[in-house]
Order: sequence, then structure tokens, then C-alpha cells
Amino acid sequence: MNLVTGSTTALITPFKNGKLDEQKYAELIQRQINNGINAVCPVGTTGESATLTYEEDRICMEIAVKVCKGTSTKVLAGAGSNSTAEAIEAAKTAQECGVDAIFSVAPYYNKPSQEGLYQHYKAIAESVPELPFMLYNVPGRTIVDISADTVIRLFDDVPNIYGIKEATGSIERTIELLSRRPELKVFSGDDAIDYAILACGGAGITSVTSNLLPDLKSQLVAKALSGDFSGSRALNDHLFPINKALFLEANPVMIKAAMYIAGLIDTLEYRLPLVAPSTENMKKLETVLKNYTIAGA
Repeated sequence: MNLVTGSTTALITPFKNGKLDEQKYAELIQRQINNGINAVCPVGTTGESATLTYEEDRICMEIAVKVCKGTSTKVLAGAGSNSTAEAIEAAKTAQECGVDAIFSVAPYYNKPSQEGLYQHYKAIAESVPELPFMLYNVPGRTIVDISADTVIRLFDDVPNIYGIKEATGSIERTIELLSRRPELKVFSGDDAIDYAILACGGAGITSVTSNLLPDLKSQLVAKALSGDFSGSRALNDHLFPINKALFLEANPVMIKAAMYIAGLIDTLEYRLPLVAPSTENMKKLETVLKNYTIAGA
């Protein structure tokens, strides 16, 4: 099984007049490839997956697969839902589109028990047994935490579950997981602590900031994975101000605004209930952006 690791980008979804801007989406993915990102992640949280239609999900994945074909950049697609049956359909759709792997967010709103989480993920992963599968733990969004015990149980019991995107903000959780299962591929899901997770044995990152600065994020990961921890840390420190600024409001509000300011997207559009950032936060973002050179902008 060919596992996806390294630097990955949680892609934004560009809209134009309320519709998916397919041409711009392809251009943004090509920019990721050009700047050394190991994998792109369509239809995740940053991609406003909660307000995309099923058809838009499919189109985004198809575009990603088409643009990445023949390159070294893989496609790690989102396939999650608070309905297990819907998540299974999403996983099968991703497989049909030809993605390299999928990640699936913990079921939100339902507040399942740990046994419910185990059965949910087991059912999804077993529906696509040949597709590498990553758990996605982001309790700040879902109100449920996939415990370390449940992660280990799933990793041990389900052959294609190979890793987890950890967005708990907890370094301790990463250390616990890797101390118990060193083979588990743990990804940082919080830009500010990418270096810390990689230094603790993490296998990669899934970044919001890399939509804007894929060159720096890919270098940060490459340095850490090659043992250049001082170089990786220096990049992480340099990126800290923009990492913080991009979360002044709910993701992906600020990253889309940053890309609009930088000229990487033509229109600043969101799907309701998300709206543009406040004037105050936009000014803060503009100030921080002056400290960075945006490749390809």
C-alpha cells in the first residue's frame, strides 16, 4: 500500500458567482505541485466541505487527480460525514475518482461514544479496503475526541487505517500515540505546532498556511524528515505570525482573504454561513502579510 506522508495542503475551494471556479482550482493545485507539496487535500474543512454538494465534491477530487497525474504530488481527499452511510458513499466516490488516500473527519454533532467512533471508522475503511485511510481528529470542530485507545484499536484492527491527522493542539497526544505505535503516521493538523509534531516523530502535516506559502511549508517538512531540525524550527518560527493571523476567525475565512489580498484568487467568496472577515482582522492580516514573499503571486 502506497502511503501518503510529508507536506500536504488542505485546499481552499475557490468560488466565482457562487459556483465552483474549476479553472482557478486547477491553477491553485498546479501551484502546489510547482512548490514541492507532497499531496493536496481536496474537500476538507478548509475546502468548505460542509457546504459543498456531493457533485462538487466529486468535481474537486476529479480535478485534483487530473492535475496531479504524472507528478510526484498525491491526492489525499476528504471523505467524512456525521452519517456513517454517507461517509461510506463519500469514500467510494473518492476511490472511483482515483485518489491516492482519504482522510475522514470524526462524526460531528452526534457526539458518539468511543465504541461508536470505532464502529464508524471501521465501517468506512472496510468499504474501501485497498485505499489508504487516515483518521482526522479535530475536537474543536466536532465536539468529540478520538481517544488514543480508539486510534490504536483501529490501527491494529483495520489494515488500511495507517495514520491520523491530529488537530487537538496536544503535543502530548502525539507523543502518546507514537510511543505506543511508532509505525502510526501522525500528521500535524495545527500549523503553529508543525515543527513540534515532526520533531516528536510525526510523518507529515496537513496545512492551511501552505495554500499561501507552499514553498516554505514543503521545506519545513523536508528539513524535519531529513533530520535538519534546526532548519525546520527556523522556518516554523518565521511562519508563526502568519499561522496565527490565519486563525483570527474560523477557518477558512482568513486563508481565503490572504489569498485574495495576494492575488491568488480573483474573488473573495464564501458559502454562508461563512462571511468575509471583519475590517479590523483584514487590516491585521494585511500587516502580517507584508513580512512574506508569496511565490507565484
